Amino acid sequence: MFSAASLFALLAFSIMGSPVEVHNSPITLPMTRRLTFSNVTDILRHDEARVAAFREYRPASILLTNRNMDHIVSVDIGSPPRTYHLIVDSTSSITWIGARDMYVSSTGIDIKEPVAVNNVFYSFEGTMFRDTFTFTNGLTIPRMLIGVASASRGIAFDGVLGIGPRVSSRGKLQDDPDRTIPSVTDYLFWEDLISGPIVDIVNHGELTFGGDDRTKYTGSIRYTDITTAPHSSLYWGINQRITYGNTELMPPFAGIVDCSATFLYIASDAYERYRAATGGTVNNMAHGLLQISIDQYNVLDSLNFYIGEETYSLTRNAQIWPRSLNHIVFGNHNDVFLVVKSLLTPSGTRFSLQRFYTVFDADKSRIGFAQTSYTDAMTN
Repeated sequence: MFSAASLFALLAFSIMGSPVEVHNSPITLPMTRRLTFSNVTDILRHDEARVAAFREYRPASILLTNRNMDHIVSVDIGSPPRTYHLIVDSTSSITWIGARDMYVSSTGIDIKEPVAVNNVFYSFEGTMFRDTFTFTNGLTIPRMLIGVASASRGIAFDGVLGIGPRVSSRGKLQDDPDRTIPSVTDYLFWEDLISGPIVDIVNHGELTFGGDDRTKYTGSIRYTDITTAPHSSLYWGINQRITYGNTELMPPFAGIVDCSATFLYIASDAYERYRAATGGTVNNMAHGLLQISIDQYNVLDSLNFYIGEETYSLTRNAQIWPRSLNHIVFGNHNDVFLVVKSLLTPSGTRFSLQRFYTVFDADKSRIGFAQTSYTDAMTN
């Protein structure tokens, strides 16, 4: 969906293959996390393109975890089963394949429905198929709708696993634009494999379908309703405002929870207030990142997001670029760079949920957040 070492630690989670019984208790699946860009220029180009795409819709802001540290889930599709590595996308309900390898399956049924998705992050066009879809731990959906690309761009893996709300797919079926496409969460619920259309993200490497995993967060999950604001309501959208310490940076505004970028973008006027409050200076050699001294870092205040009746704070450590990766922004080992950047418009924001447990509850049209053991971590 930018903070601390937990954001950029290149963790690999092994995926175990074992039979799964049909049941409706929460099901947890591992994700692999991979840094897909080798330099910050590519990361910034990707982020800024993503921001530009969302700026076309007003009013809206963007909330996210991260994309350039991609969340990857492995699945088997068809017969004989073939393994595909899919990027988890919370802004789309459409699961699709074909970005790299040709789809071949004896059980696939072409339903003759052309489909096309075109955004600045990725695009594909192709046809919808029904086929057997199996997570590599054995959890199986027998007749899932899957897009098979005849052309695509922007994806370094095999395709996308869509966990967004169904309404996000409206307009994507070329012959029936009012029809929506179910997400993998919907299918798990309809097959009675989980008790509700709920999916949780633990951003250090797990997806949980059907309920929350109490071992992955601390305290309670606090929920807020999906916003009714135009555009944002088509996605996992919420209302929020931002302060730096006691200084208000941005008044209440609607936004989208989107696991899609690396830096934290806030409105241009909020960015100027943040820059002034932190004392950061723009380092053009470091691709325009704000740089602060060690003394300024030591007194850095929290960056606070007010969502519903709760406050979610990014500690000073959560606001800085991982120093172990300073070399890719042409910095020295002990330099301190902030990950907050300007959205280049006077409204909107992009908020990292990296340090929080996140629940997408389609059944009750709400989103929940809880603290984790990483929320206040000071390692970077």
